[in-house]
Amino acid sequence: MTDRPEAHAVPWLVLQQLLDSALPIGGFSHSFGLETLVQEGSITNGAELEQYLRAMLYQSWAVTDALIVSAVYRDAPAGELQRLWAAEKLVHVGRISSETRSGLEKMGRRLLALARTSYPGLRLAELEEAYRSGSCLLTHPLVFGWICWQAGIGREQAVQGWLYGSLSNAVNSALRLMAIGQTEAQRLLALLSAETDAAARAVLVMEPEEAWSNMPGSELGMIRHETLYSRLFMS
Repeated sequence: MTDRPEAHAVPWLVLQQLLDSALPIGGFSHSFGLETLVQEGSITNGAELEQYLRAMLYQSWAVTDALIVSAVYRDAPAGELQRLWAAEKLVHVGRISSETRSGLEKMGRRLLALARTSYPGLRLAELEEAYRSGSCLLTHPLVFGWICWQAGIGREQAVQGWLYGSLSNAVNSALRLMAIGQTEAQRLLALLSAETDAAARAVLVMEPEEAWSNMPGSELGMIRHETLYSRLFMS
C-alpha cells in the first residue's frame, strides 16, 4: 500500500469539507449525551459548558476516537489492516451507550457513501470489503481517518481536525439546547480549539490499544438519553 495516493483535491480543503457542520452524515442529529446533561441541570451556563468541553477533549475524544484516526496512519500504509480493524473494535466496544455506538456507526457509513461520490478516486475498497465481511465496524473516526490519509492530510493535522470537529459538534448542539448565543459559542470554540494541539500531541505518543476514558458523568448522560421525556437529538 502506498503512503500517499494520487492527489484528488487540495488536502486542507478536503479537511475543511470533512469538518463542515453541514456535512450530510447525521452529525447534526447527535448530541452524544449533552442533551441529557442540559435537561438534568448538570450544565446550565457557558462556564459549565466550557468545563464539560475541556474534560471531553482530554478525557474522552483525544483518548478514544482520535486514537482510531491515528491508528489509520500507523497501520494502513503498512498494510496492517487486521491490526487496524482490531484497534477500531477495541475502542468502539468500550462505549457503554448503545445509542452512541449506533450513532457513530451510522455516521461512518454515511461518510463513506459521501466520499465515494465526492472523491471517486479515493481507495475505499478495503473499507467496504472489511465491513461486508464483518472485519471492521466502519465507525465515523475510522472512515474519517482513512479519507484524511488517502487525501494526503498529515497524521497530526487529521487528529487535530477530529478533535476540532468534536468540539464544533458539541458547541453546535449546545446552541440548540442552551441560551448561550452565537458569540459565546464562538468564543468557546476558539478558546478550546487552541488546546487541540496539546491534546493531539498526547494522542500521537499513544498506541490505539492504550485507549481509555474517564467521563462517567457523560457516559451516564448518553445511557439515560434514550429515556428522556422529550428529545431534540437521536443520541
